[in-house]
Amino acid sequence: MKYYLIAGEASGDLHASRLMAALREEDPEACFRCVGGDLMASQGAELVAHYRDLAYMGFFTVIRHLPSIIKGLKHCREDILAWHPHVVILVDYPGFNLKIASYVKQHSDIPVFYYISPKIWAWKESRIKDIKRHIDALFCILPFERQFYEEKHHYPIHYIGNPTVDEVDDFLRKHPADANAFRHKNSLDARPIIALLPGSRRQEVRDNLRRMAIAVAPYGKDYQMVLAAAPGLDDDVYREYAKGLEINIVCDQTLSLLQHSTAALVTSGTATLEAALLRVPQVVCYYMKAGRLASLARRFLLKVPYISLVNLVANEEIVPELVAEQMSPQNVRRHLAAILPGESARETQLQGYERMAQCLGQPGAPARAAKLIVKKLTK
Repeated sequence: MKYYLIAGEASGDLHASRLMAALREEDPEACFRCVGGDLMASQGAELVAHYRDLAYMGFFTVIRHLPSIIKGLKHCREDILAWHPHVVILVDYPGFNLKIASYVKQHSDIPVFYYISPKIWAWKESRIKDIKRHIDALFCILPFERQFYEEKHHYPIHYIGNPTVDEVDDFLRKHPADANAFRHKNSLDARPIIALLPGSRRQEVRDNLRRMAIAVAPYGKDYQMVLAAAPGLDDDVYREYAKGLEINIVCDQTLSLLQHSTAALVTSGTATLEAALLRVPQVVCYYMKAGRLASLARRFLLKVPYISLVNLVANEEIVPELVAEQMSPQNVRRHLAAILPGESARETQLQGYERMAQCLGQPGAPARAAKLIVKKLTK
């Protein structure tokens, strides 16, 4: 069968690539075409467009790149109808993907499935109308989403577990910890590591990296800062915003970096789950311009009490979240100090990780999703 997948950022590229591998196990004749990234291409997909050319965030940034976004949307729509797959599988990225879903349903009989549902429980809950209208099957990866969709909105979903559990479990089986080898490979010294994960988009790196580095700088004698560069951004982007800072950069090695880190500063996203599953104490940092205004808007727009997946899954504050104007170097430093070795907050956070992991459940999410997808298409 022919599968058309669309992912709009690095984490979506990873999740989609693993779903593709699972689909091939169920359907050896699977043929893939996609909007996504290098990992999806490595699964044998024909890459129609790379997500880095379409993934923009922030009102003014989106407006500035609107012609490129519109052009990419038009090309994707036309390509889907021309190729006419057996199914279109959307991966998160709702601003783009829900427009694709609407167009496909209006102009074809192609079923549309959503793998990793959009986070409408956090904001833009009104998108539930578009999901009910245009999505034939929804596959969710967070346990509380079942209650949100089925009980609150009476829309049936498939909860398949969380693919990040699979990714971390697979990584640990294939990569036993070897701190000396990791340091040698990346020209690092013997000091313990504080990992910096400032996001996978240029705007996130621009807004968060220097503040993170300034917060950690006083610990430079005892710790070294190591930045995890996301594969979707050019190295030059990180070098631009890390200029003049004592930061080592490792590329496409996020899990290895976390595996060998004492603590981490993480911009909210899948990386918060990865750090938790690897049992690395963290501070979640997400700076936004016009911080006080952003904080005020957050109170009115966000429907959930937390922004990090760790806290949302556990339904409690396990990791500190410093958002908007709260994300100052001084605040970050204070919370970082509390999770370094020997501090009580470190052990408290590690205990919280165990409760969160219990909520997520066992590995197997991509395989479960693939079985359901193929079953729906062949019945």
